[in-house]
Amino acid sequence: MGEQSGEGGAAAGGLLSGAGARKAFTVLTVGLVTGVSVLIGEIALATLVFSGDLAPYLSQGIGLLLFGILAGCVVIALHSGFLGAISAPAVATMLMLGAIGSSLTATGDELFPTMVAIIVLCSLATAACALLIARFRLANLVRFVPYSVSSGFVAGTGGIACWLALSLMGIRPEAAALATVFEPLVVANWGVGIAYGFGLYFATQRWKSFLLMPVSFIVVAGICHVGLMASGTSGAEAGAAGFLFAGLSDATLWPPLTLDAASRVDWTAVAVQVPNLLTLVLVTLLCAVIYVGGLEVGSNRELDWNREFRAIGLGGALAALGGGPPSCPVVPPSLRSILFRADMRATGVVAGLVMASPLLFGDAVFRLVPVPLMGGVLLFTGIALIDQWLLKVRKRVPRVDYAVIVAMFVTILFFGFFEGVALGMGIVVIAFVVRMGRAGAIDSTFTAREVHSESARAVPDRVILRNEGSRVRGYRLKGYLFFGGGQPLTDRLKAALDEEPRPLCVLLDFTAVTGFDFSSVNAMCRFILTARGADTEVVMAAAPDGLADELRRNLPPPVYAALVFAADCDRALAHCEERVIEAHGQDEATAESRAALLEAAGAELEQRLDRQALFEDLLDRLEGWFERREYAAGETLQAVGEPIDALQLVTGGSASVQDEAGARVRMVGPGDAVAAQLPSTAAAASATVVAEAGCTAVALSAPALRLLEESDRHLALRLYRYLLDPESRHSAMESG
Repeated sequence: MGEQSGEGGAAAGGLLSGAGARKAFTVLTVGLVTGVSVLIGEIALATLVFSGDLAPYLSQGIGLLLFGILAGCVVIALHSGFLGAISAPAVATMLMLGAIGSSLTATGDELFPTMVAIIVLCSLATAACALLIARFRLANLVRFVPYSVSSGFVAGTGGIACWLALSLMGIRPEAAALATVFEPLVVANWGVGIAYGFGLYFATQRWKSFLLMPVSFIVVAGICHVGLMASGTSGAEAGAAGFLFAGLSDATLWPPLTLDAASRVDWTAVAVQVPNLLTLVLVTLLCAVIYVGGLEVGSNRELDWNREFRAIGLGGALAALGGGPPSCPVVPPSLRSILFRADMRATGVVAGLVMASPLLFGDAVFRLVPVPLMGGVLLFTGIALIDQWLLKVRKRVPRVDYAVIVAMFVTILFFGFFEGVALGMGIVVIAFVVRMGRAGAIDSTFTAREVHSESARAVPDRVILRNEGSRVRGYRLKGYLFFGGGQPLTDRLKAALDEEPRPLCVLLDFTAVTGFDFSSVNAMCRFILTARGADTEVVMAAAPDGLADELRRNLPPPVYAALVFAADCDRALAHCEERVIEAHGQDEATAESRAALLEAAGAELEQRLDRQALFEDLLDRLEGWFERREYAAGETLQAVGEPIDALQLVTGGSASVQDEAGARVRMVGPGDAVAAQLPSTAAAASATVVAEAGCTAVALSAPALRLLEESDRHLALRLYRYLLDPESRHSAMESG
């Protein structure tokens, strides 16, 4: 962010110098054209907000909108981390304001001041929420809106925009409107509007020039006025028929409201709109999340979301001072700044001044704007949103996610934004729970026959574990344990208690578990009680923080005391192996089984003695090439990250290989190499090796190994073959 700010300051300095004339011209051009194109769309939205009973106040309403645009665009341009950001009130925000305006209970002289009060409260509430998010750095909590919910929200916005565009052009499901729908000026209204909306959409699909909207708008507006003059229709007649704006001639854009008018706010009517106001704030913040995310994706830049919310909050607070609605960065115009290399703060400032220029020049220009063109721009916006977020998205998302999008689109269209977002989030949560429940919390299972600890075992004990290791059931758990997966997990664990052979231990490895809720703890307690009744020990490895305390509070003291907690899976598995060996010694074995055990142990012992002899013979041949080293208990043989200066082979005792957290990964004993890598100047140890209870080793330095390769290649080859032989790596660890 600091680099961008420095770049913006250097670019601003370039504007003031003669060398920056070309850059200044680009910034002014992009800011001017972008400001005009955004202004056209926003004025179209303003005509929706101030329609019906609020239509006589359209001029003052446009003044409020222009002040809000000026405040939001300039503030966000100066404070955003995205250089060249262009801001304006979101489409969904304006549509929601239109819905509130049409349902106001205030009347007469109280109507307009009440509407202004609602806009001010919306801006203040939005600003307060955005600033709190920025102040406490909570942006990461709001930025991850599910894609299906975002798509459904934007698609629903497009549907509402199309519906209101048709209403603006005279097509409404009311008897009075239907009775006049085929009158000449009304037909011209919706005919021109629909034709312009669809024409603009198809034109933008073929040509990507940002001049398309402003130029086409001016040309079609001129054609409409020529048509009115040719037909002999006066401005008053066109205004009465809804083809031109009416009731603006005696109004002014600024100031839109006097102090005397402000005192006539109907606070009872405002109180009735509190639920809609809360929905409006939620919708505006959701738009901010979607738009800022769109800027990141479209520009391939990482933004500081807390900084962006601070800019949005400051812009909303300033807009509230003049009665304007809050603004958010608008994605396409903002990305256009990058496309034309006008990504400077001055671009946003210029665009904001252009959009607010009617505040200085009055509203005379708006009396020349045909209403159908405003409806056409709004229709174009809605069609584009529906096409991108409802139709084209079908090929990119799974069926369940697309069902969420369609459900939200229909709900928003017929019931409202709040209901649509609530439905979408509800479906997403339910789908998430179902998916997690199906996936399960068990990543994999194992027994002590398949997986062994790194503890040193005598040969008979290893034979016992190979024969009876299935009495240890291990479960590697994953993810977040919550109500959706806790019960299926415990059902699976309980079923294991009835399997043959009956398990002595159930090992639960929590290494890959990120957290848990109380529902999963409650289910776990029920399993532990069942295991206690079956005389099966429960061993927990790498239990998450707080799990032991929760189990202590919810289990009887004797049951909790019987639980075994281990720092890692290796130590937990070592404990379970001890239980199997101990249980075997307590069983009354038959003479036949004892004989089989002795035979298997003898065969394995003979094999290991052969390996031990191989290792000792290799040491004899290497005598004189190495130095002997001794390590006390707890002394480090090799530290992680340190250069490997020698090849060390353990000759006596044992050592533990530990990860960065200090957890034991495996054991090394006589015949094992301390490090997996050969010594070299570039090699660094990947783990720490610590002596367990005293350890001896021989060390061949890197120069000694090179000299060995040159002088006795046969012996060097024999050494390397020994190191690469997987069976020889554990040559005599137990028998040593």
